[in-house]
Amino acid sequence: MVEEISTFISYYFEPHLRIRINHVSWHDDGGEVPSPHNLDVMHIKKNVFENIFNTVMDVKGKTKDNIKARLDVVVFYNRKNMELVWDGSRVAKPRASFVLEKNTQLLVYKWLKSLRFPNGHASNISRLVNTEECRLYGMKNHDCHVFMQTLIPLAFHDLLPKGIWDALTEINHFFRDIYSNKLNVDHIERLETNIVETICKLEMIFLP
Repeated sequence: MVEEISTFISYYFEPHLRIRINHVSWHDDGGEVPSPHNLDVMHIKKNVFENIFNTVMDVKGKTKDNIKARLDVVVFYNRKNMELVWDGSRVAKPRASFVLEKNTQLLVYKWLKSLRFPNGHASNISRLVNTEECRLYGMKNHDCHVFMQTLIPLAFHDLLPKGIWDALTEINHFFRDIYSNKLNVDHIERLETNIVETICKLEMIFLP
């Protein structure tokens, strides 16, 4: 998650990186022709949203807080409270501070189930919520776009520790701002400065 955001920031703010050339095969003679590198911001935002939501909500098979990440903690990080616990017969994974408890997760899904949007603003996200399995199904790019730009701070407000909620809200504001109709130079420079601090916060919160 953090790596994808960092890569996007590099391309977005660094002119010499934005004009980097990718080579694609030419259909006639098998040669290569240069083509500009394009960033699909909507797709990047969908990936970031899914990584954040699935990790905070501890979605089985999709969370980034998995066994492999916990093993990396031992090698790359000094976080004793995040290391796996061996009791001889099984391995226990201590709950991270950025993961909601099961009953709290259910509250979030019930809240999403009750959401109603103005006509044309977004699809009916409530239809994508399965409260019994505690999962979201069939989220499209635009659904993730709406969730990332408007719902992340609301969904996790008072449910996550303030430092974690603040970092997620800053990411929310960043994507909302770069999607604005108007951006002046001062605003872009401020975004470039602030996002570096936000990424540092995310690196201190989430696993590698």
